[in-house]
Amino acid sequence: MMHKFILVILFGLSSVASAQTRELPDFTDLVEKQGAAVVNISTVQTQSTLTNRAFPGAPNIPEDDPFFEFFRRYMPPNTVPREFESRSLGSGFIISADGYILTNTHVIESADEITVKLTDKREFRAKVIGADRRTDIALLKIEAAGLPKVTQGDPNKLKVGEWVVAIGSPFGFDNSVTAGIVSAKGRSLPQENFVPFIQTDVAINPGNSGGPLFNMKGEVVGINSQIYSRTGGFMGLSFAIPIDVATEISNQLIASGKVSRGRIGVMIQEMTKELAESFGLARPGGALVAAVQKDGPAEKAGIEARDVILKFDGKTITTSSDLPRIVGATKPGSKVLVQVWRNGSTREITVTVDEIPADEKVAGRAGKRGSKAPETFNRIGLALNELTAEQKKQLEIDNGLLVEDMQPGTASRAGIRPGDVILSINNQGVKTVEQFNQLLGKIEKGRNIALLVRRGGTATFITMKLNDNDNN
Repeated sequence: MMHKFILVILFGLSSVASAQTRELPDFTDLVEKQGAAVVNISTVQTQSTLTNRAFPGAPNIPEDDPFFEFFRRYMPPNTVPREFESRSLGSGFIISADGYILTNTHVIESADEITVKLTDKREFRAKVIGADRRTDIALLKIEAAGLPKVTQGDPNKLKVGEWVVAIGSPFGFDNSVTAGIVSAKGRSLPQENFVPFIQTDVAINPGNSGGPLFNMKGEVVGINSQIYSRTGGFMGLSFAIPIDVATEISNQLIASGKVSRGRIGVMIQEMTKELAESFGLARPGGALVAAVQKDGPAEKAGIEARDVILKFDGKTITTSSDLPRIVGATKPGSKVLVQVWRNGSTREITVTVDEIPADEKVAGRAGKRGSKAPETFNRIGLALNELTAEQKKQLEIDNGLLVEDMQPGTASRAGIRPGDVILSINNQGVKTVEQFNQLLGKIEKGRNIALLVRRGGTATFITMKLNDNDNN
């Protein structure tokens, strides 16, 4: 009986293992059909450096010669320029049979020579049609015909947990295949405002950059671009640019060799639960306007700081990171309807979209401290002062209160600092210290406060909650 029981258990385990094995994906057909469209990209960049030639005009003396020390001591060294070649490797993929290839800008940037190698070992010198640093997309062209090309998919149909495959040249190992799953979608990364990244756990390493990310149908859904790493190697966090973003960029590069993006001239921040409560919104959503550029499209249209942009051109703004992408994809000169939340209700404003300059910079100056004596500390620990006319002119604002001093309390814990300028409290602009303290006194303990704070050249909302230790 014991033997029969064991056999039953083993048979059961074997059945489970077989079922699990059958469920594992098979990537062989995908690789066979799509691998030929993936290319290896190598670049050469000539760089100059200075090198010391110790004994100009002296005979070629080996270091072990007794006279070497004599020449080293008594003949002055001479610094001469020397050129050397810097080489790098990356990946790409063919998007048209006549030789257009997509890759990353950082793969080919500053290259003097770009070579594309196909899986059949043919090599071509590539020409750069155009490159866009903001999305890290570059378009190359090789002179060839009848090339294998990829099929483009829809990254919007990707599901978190879905299997995906990368093909590329990590560390120069051509046509290496790695697989994993989609970890998340629509990721925003620091300094990357125009790309809703696809996050995966596919093994991506140096040399994979610019290569394709395939879904299980064999369609390209992204371009592998970045990894998160503390060591320089793969740590399970890889990021790909959605192929629809890349296609829009490549179409513009083919048409004009450059990329044109829209702008409306606002600085925004994310809406938190606390901010939503203080603004009277049922749930967090939209992009909170922290500051409006003077004489920019938004200011001319009537958009104000403290507005919450809920929709742009009919598209819902779920998170603040949605807005730069949607605005950037809007053709400059277009008149667009913008839905904003202001003072407890929605309104629609028509904005004429402008174009982002080639090298847009934001600059600002902090105002000087006020000359008048500050008031006493208020219930959140701030000593405020009204701005002078000179400070208002310098900061290009009409009203606001300068934080002269502070004591430990709610405001200090929230991150307010001396020198900050408070522009509003709970979406209501402030002109005098008395007005601010009156508004503050009406807020009940346990409620959230949203202060619009100007610091240097930027403005941001800072939230805090009144607790039992704050005086009424």
